[in-house]
Amino acid sequence: MVDILHKVGIASTPDEIYAALTTVDGLAGWWTDDTSGDPTVGGTIHFTFGPGSIHTRVVDLRPGRRVLWAVVDEPEEWVDTEILFELRPEGDYTTVLFTHRGWKEPVEFMHHCSTKWAIYLMSLKSVLETGKGAPAPRDVKIDSWD
Repeated sequence: MVDILHKVGIASTPDEIYAALTTVDGLAGWWTDDTSGDPTVGGTIHFTFGPGSIHTRVVDLRPGRRVLWAVVDEPEEWVDTEILFELRPEGDYTTVLFTHRGWKEPVEFMHHCSTKWAIYLMSLKSVLETGKGAPAPRDVKIDSWD
C-alpha cells in the first residue's frame, strides 16, 4: 500500500478549516462546485469533476481536529482508500496534514492525483485566507485527465 501525503499551513482557525471540510458549501468552495450529499458520520458525499465523480462515506469527524472519509465508488483506483485531514493549531496558523492512504500500487493516475491534491489544498488555503478558492472547474489543469 502507498499513500499521498501533503502538509499546508493555513492562516485560519481549526474550526474554520473543519467547517470547510464538513459542509457541502464549504467543500464546494475549494474542491468542486458540484458537491452534494450528507457530510455527517455515516453519510455519503458525492463530488463531480466533469465526466467523473468520487463518492465518499464519512467515517470519522472530530470537530477542529480530524476528518476521515472512505472512498466507496469511483474512481476505480480510489475504491477502498481513505482520505484523512488532521488539523493542528500552530500559532496564527493551522497545519493541515493530508493523507490519501491505501492505494494498492503507485500507478500513473496516482501521480496525477498527488499533484491535484496539492492544487486543491492550496485552493482550501486560498478560500480560507482570501475568501476565494479555485474549485473544479476553475482549478489548475495539469494533463488529459482534467
